[in-house]
Amino acid sequence: MNTDVDALTAIALGLAAIATVAVGAYGGRLSRTTSDFLVASRSVGPRWNAAAVSGEYLSAASFLGVAGLVAKYGADALWYPIGFTAGYLGLLLFVAAPLRRSGAYTVPDFAEFRLNSRAARLTSMTVVVVVCVLYLIPQLQGAGLTLNILLGAPVWVGAVAVGAIVIVNVVGGGMRSITFVQAFQYWLKLTAIAVPALVLLGVFLTDRAALGDPVPPRVDQATTVNVTTPVTMTVPEVDGLLITGTLDGADVDAAPFPSIGTHEVGAGSVIRLEAGAATPVVDGAPTTGEGWIASGGGLGGRQPLFEVLSLIIATFLGTMGLPHVLVRFYTNPDGRSSRRTALAVIALLSLFYLFPTVLGVLARLYVPQLLITGTSDAAVLLLPAAAVGGLAGQILAALVAAGAIAAFLATSSGLLVSVAGALSTDVLRGRVRDFRIAALIGGVIPIGLSLAASSLELSRTVGLVFAVAASTLCPLLVLGIWWRGLTAPGAVAGLIVGGVSSGAATSLAIAGVVSNDVLGGWPAEIIGYPAAVTVPLAFATMIGVSLATRRRVPDDLARTFARMHVPERLGMGIERLPSE
Repeated sequence: MNTDVDALTAIALGLAAIATVAVGAYGGRLSRTTSDFLVASRSVGPRWNAAAVSGEYLSAASFLGVAGLVAKYGADALWYPIGFTAGYLGLLLFVAAPLRRSGAYTVPDFAEFRLNSRAARLTSMTVVVVVCVLYLIPQLQGAGLTLNILLGAPVWVGAVAVGAIVIVNVVGGGMRSITFVQAFQYWLKLTAIAVPALVLLGVFLTDRAALGDPVPPRVDQATTVNVTTPVTMTVPEVDGLLITGTLDGADVDAAPFPSIGTHEVGAGSVIRLEAGAATPVVDGAPTTGEGWIASGGGLGGRQPLFEVLSLIIATFLGTMGLPHVLVRFYTNPDGRSSRRTALAVIALLSLFYLFPTVLGVLARLYVPQLLITGTSDAAVLLLPAAAVGGLAGQILAALVAAGAIAAFLATSSGLLVSVAGALSTDVLRGRVRDFRIAALIGGVIPIGLSLAASSLELSRTVGLVFAVAASTLCPLLVLGIWWRGLTAPGAVAGLIVGGVSSGAATSLAIAGVVSNDVLGGWPAEIIGYPAAVTVPLAFATMIGVSLATRRRVPDDLARTFARMHVPERLGMGIERLPSE
């Protein structure tokens, strides 16, 4: 890589990291009490909170993964940004205000408040920790990928660096500190993705050669692709392709592909594409323009309708169960502010997701070689240099790098606050010191897991975590807020069934069982996209067990529901403060 590019990128990454620590330190000066660390003393207004929510929600999957999936799968991949945004509509309608009025500090606190059950609290605490840890893994993997691509650093460096910065910020100031950080990082991420997208769109519109038929994707100059992991790819044309390495189990040296169709390429192979050659694509991705533009092709599996349906369920309902998102609504002064926050978040996310979609379309044109191995998460990072080049391309690439590191830092900070809040109040004694200890422990463990886990596409991994949230905390909140019949045994049973089923599927997928073709057919589809099965199962379990244990409904249910649903101006929603 060019030394000047390395230096410029390193400077951008360093400035983003320094700004993050500085803003966090500024906010941390105001953190004194347990309330400051857990919910910023419930003093965050809707506009500021909306920017902070958006900042932590726009993770590695949003900044890098969405563009990569759009480049690879086309129209069906648009369900990711649609679902990520639309999930807030459900949160706005069904959860935000009642949850804030409950006076809870964490989701486990809400479970105990609603069900008057210590078992429900401990079970939900376990789920919160599991969801947050699973969600932290792709953030840290994305950081490692980014530094590896841009600077050539070992993958572990990015994961450890981001993890360390996040731990410092959260330990130093908790929720009050990261509120400042996340609001700042939303605007940094928006700038970092909007400016390159608009510049590249301008390049595309002025490049008459690019306005012809862009698919199947073709390289415009001689290109060499190194295959680092075994991959199954579809070859649309054989002209201009040579491979050295392992092809369909045989060793070859500068050999052409024998035929159009599907081929197995081994790790360590090198593919040479002549200028104008059609780019092979990873198996399951469309090879023609018609297949890429049209919906119904799915996301690389054999059951496209099931994949899309499951993705819709996971993203639409999973937002309501994400602990790091839910905890931000506890920081609003009242239920009305919570609704305004959710509404503003929808607008901010809708604006942001326009740009990764544009970059995904352009990536198929300017960096089609990424489709060969499926490493399309790198598209946003490599696009500026490929499409613009020169000093302008270097500056755009550096800006993108700063936005990417901000994405990892913001989301990881929110997740770590949720883990620390749950552990400090339910396992430890709930003091400021306990919060800091829990944040340190909760930050170190995911770093190790991220280095051990296999790497799926970032949006795929996050989609799996959404499935876990949709199968556990979403049913607990929706039924707990709106159905009087929910009982503690029903909630616990639903959390366990939904958590075990979706968690097992997610763990197998992240471990590479699906991608390594250990399983096939419907088992592989359900493991890769579990929400369509696990979410109805969790709801049915909660409802069924609650009906069977209807005598366990809390005695003070009427007062609890009044507290959640009667506006604050009528005297409800009194604060429930933890011990300082």
